[in-house]
Amino acid sequence: MYAGKLVFAQLMEFAPWHTFRRLVVKYSGDFNARTFRCRDQFLCMAFAQLTYRRSLRDIEGCLLAQPSKLYHMGIRGNVTRSNLADANESRDWRIYAEFAQSLIGTARQLYADEDLGLELDGTVYALDSTTIRLCLSLFPWADYRETKAAVKIHTLLDLRGAIPAFMLVSDGLLHDVNILDLLGPEPGAFYVMDRAYVDFARLFTIDRLGAYFVTRAKKPLQFKRISSTLVDKSIGLICDQRIGLTGFYSRKAYPRALRRVRFRDPETGKTLIFLTNNFGISAETVCALYKSRWQVELFFKWIKQHLRINQFFGRSENAVKCQIWTAVATYLLVAIARKRLEIPLSLHSMLQILSVTPFENIPLDQLLTDSGPGENGMESDKQLNLL
Repeated sequence: MYAGKLVFAQLMEFAPWHTFRRLVVKYSGDFNARTFRCRDQFLCMAFAQLTYRRSLRDIEGCLLAQPSKLYHMGIRGNVTRSNLADANESRDWRIYAEFAQSLIGTARQLYADEDLGLELDGTVYALDSTTIRLCLSLFPWADYRETKAAVKIHTLLDLRGAIPAFMLVSDGLLHDVNILDLLGPEPGAFYVMDRAYVDFARLFTIDRLGAYFVTRAKKPLQFKRISSTLVDKSIGLICDQRIGLTGFYSRKAYPRALRRVRFRDPETGKTLIFLTNNFGISAETVCALYKSRWQVELFFKWIKQHLRINQFFGRSENAVKCQIWTAVATYLLVAIARKRLEIPLSLHSMLQILSVTPFENIPLDQLLTDSGPGENGMESDKQLNLL
């Protein structure tokens, strides 16, 4: 793989370029493109993500500082700020969205054997969204509130390896619960969600398709207790009940029994009430499953800190979505490289090294194995070790 190639070029070799070319043809991405094609756009945007560029001028200046190396990075087009701006405005964002989805499939296979720490046969997913606030006068298409604009990134995170199994970028008006209509529940899998996703008709669809959910109950919840199970109160459990909904609409939407687990967090003293349709796992596991949902919050925090999705290079909807999806694709390429090269570093440490060495001429595995802030185990505890 090395053969004298630059670090950036070696990383890009993990991308399935045959899939990328097929998508470019599908959406006519290179139609009338003479000097700056979709591949050039993706490589420039991936470079911006890896090296923390802040603007199109910043990307142009950094790349043109090494003009003799652009060809070896795979960039064949004329790198200018106007070419980048025009590409982000006009090239269909679905090219990069579907390309990222293909990388998701590859990454999930590589991380399928990751240990979640829970003795469960099915896959565990955490569903949530994050909001990126924007200026309404600059992004009028991103409706959110009367005086504000925003985009939402809805993510279904496979907790084995923190790999997104599903992502959707929408304006701020799309309510989280509507995402359940877009998911095809996987039989035997667990879907962990917060109270924003409590819609009994949609939860019943998950149940009918043979999947399981764990969520928090909204107040007030009208129900009747059918039976109770003894619990270990020394670990904070208060009750484990089999219940039936008694509200007119809720009973009609979810006619089957539910499991209600009440838990008091010994650290904060806060009482939490969980609902699930799985009666086979222990009440302690139900609590642990909901606690694992915090990984999706950490995922959002992490990508906002380490990828360029808070500051956009263009103002149109197409430009914003192009940037978000290329950021996701770059994240996945680094995750794939980490697994295939068996790199012992965390993803954070890898990105720190790659950010300052894209023009270096050194084998990628050697670079990431012999150096890095995380190799001696002294990486800050405040940094999220997602992978």
